[in-house]
Formats: sequence, structure tokens, C-alpha cells
Amino acid sequence: MTPRQANAATGIGLVAFMAALAFTAPRWAALLRSTTAATVEGEEAAGEPSPSPSPDTEAARRIRVRLYFEAPDRAGLLPEEREVVFSSDLARQLRTVVEELAKGSTTGLLPTLPAGTRVLEVFVNRGGVAYVDLSGEAASGLPGGSQAELLTVYSVVNTVVTNFPATSRVQILVDDQVVPSLAGHIDLARPLSPDMTLLALPSPSPVPEASPPAAAVAAPAAVAPPAAPAVAPSPTPVPPR
Repeated sequence: MTPRQANAATGIGLVAFMAALAFTAPRWAALLRSTTAATVEGEEAAGEPSPSPSPDTEAARRIRVRLYFEAPDRAGLLPEEREVVFSSDLARQLRTVVEELAKGSTTGLLPTLPAGTRVLEVFVNRGGVAYVDLSGEAASGLPGGSQAELLTVYSVVNTVVTNFPATSRVQILVDDQVVPSLAGHIDLARPLSPDMTLLALPSPSPVPEASPPAAAVAAPAAVAPPAAPAVAPSPTPVPPR
């Protein structure tokens, strides 16, 4: 076979191969699609994680939390239950709860965070310390006195830790900075644990003294009249002899 004949045979073979490939392409495509679908189904059956819930689904869920405000009639904090929007992100959930605390009570309890206080940021480290960053109003708007500062600080700490077991302590920041205190009394240079001794427990009611039963009361003893004084008998006169 001459080189020219060999080239012609090669060309004819290539044309035939291309025609066969074009003719069977739909079959190969269908086979590849069925194989891919079977692989995906197998992975799902093997326990592939399901897609995370959409934001709309999370927004529809709500959870009940306890916010701690100042008692109006005695010293200390009292809990107020409230429903808030659920979030699977812990930091976002904590921020929502502290923002509700900043809004104040809806049941007549006294606010603990000064008016205008904003939550700038919240995050949690691996050790379970929640960092709550508040705006400057948390310090500048706080009334004087150690009691007011104590209730403000622990209303935040108790609210965060008692509602979320993943947290154990709270570090309060002001305007993105660690501060020594809010008003000069409570040390904020370190994370704080909750203090449930600050709850305003109701004062115990006085117990009235029980009156003794009527049968137990002894009747007064009869008083005998005073005895007449004894009179000595007169001597018998002796007749004269």
C-alpha cells in the first residue's frame, strides 16, 4: 500500500469513528446521568448531612428565656420570662437576648441598663466566656451608687449564663474596650460568674402567735374569805372564899 492509500484509509477510519461517536452519544449521556444519580442517592442514604434550615425557618421558631431586672419594691433582681426569636448561632442568640434586656421590662420591673444602651457585639470563646460589648451609655447613664452598678452588671451576667449552659462567665466590654468598672465599684477587668444571691426573695410574713385553747386555760382558784381573828376566851372568875 502506497503512502497515499494509507492516508486515505486513515481518513476514512476517522470519519467512521466520528460518525459512530455522534450516533451513540445520547446513550453515553443517559448512562452517565443514571450513574451520577445513583451515586448521589447512595451518598444521601449513607448519611450525608441534610441542608441547614433556611433563615425563614429559623425566624419562625421562638424560645423562652428569663431576663433579670431590678425589683420595684425591694433590693435585688427578679426574672421576667419572654419569648425571643431563635438562632442556631450562639453569639447571635446571645445578642438578641441582651438586646431584649436593654429594652426594659414589660411587666413593671425596673430597668437595669441605662436608657440608650446598645449592644455593639457579642461573641463566645472556646472556654465558654461570653464577651458582651455595650455602648458608652451603659457607663455614662448609670446612676451613682454601688447597688445600682451591682444590679446592672449581674442582670447581664445572670441573664446570659442561666439561659445558655454553653456559657459559664461573662466579660462586659464598653465601646470595644475592657474597662475597670462601669461606675467605680464592680471589677470588670475579668470575666464574672453569675450571682444568684442577688435575687429579691420575698420577705417572710410574720406568723401570728397561736392563742392557747380554752380548755387549757385554768380557772382562777376560789379565794377563801379571810378567817376571823381568833379571840382568846375570858378567864373564869374565881369565887371568893
